[in-house]
Amino acid sequence: MEKALEAYLGKVEKHLRPLSAPERADIVKEIQSEMEELLAEGKTAEDVTARLGKPDELAKAYLSDLITKNPSFSWKRVLALCAYYSVAGLSGLFVIPVLLVCAPSFMLCGIAAPVLGAVKMVDTLLHLGIPGVQYIGIAGVGNPVLVFALCIVFGAVLFLAGYACWRLLVGYVKGVSRVGTGLSQ
Repeated sequence: MEKALEAYLGKVEKHLRPLSAPERADIVKEIQSEMEELLAEGKTAEDVTARLGKPDELAKAYLSDLITKNPSFSWKRVLALCAYYSVAGLSGLFVIPVLLVCAPSFMLCGIAAPVLGAVKMVDTLLHLGIPGVQYIGIAGVGNPVLVFALCIVFGAVLFLAGYACWRLLVGYVKGVSRVGTGLSQ
């Protein structure tokens, strides 16, 4: 393969650094295969790179696909978002970090709230005297059963807020990626 195309692949791989090595290798192999097909059709290296677009835009398109193909939350996808953030535009400098922090934070707090409410209820009802439990409460409510019920409600609200932030983030990435490039041009 020509040096210009190898350099192009190197630039794409550089923008994919936050991904795992196997994921990067798969993407680079796919792009290399596309390049070889275009060269077999008689295209020059310049034609191939023009068709694929800028390396950072191509990497952004692949990262977007990794993020948006499945809207569920996973830490692997958080890493893909970090990689996407490195090639996203100016609006991404604010939107991506805010939503990327809010989504898992709200989800974790949504899980922790009912657990802490349960600890408070068990401690109070069984008189265990667990240190620090006296600080668990909601707006001065003294009844441990009511505190637990409110913790469940607030936990559900927080978890849903985190999930909504995640969905907004995925939607943002989809929206920004519509202006990016891809192999299907």
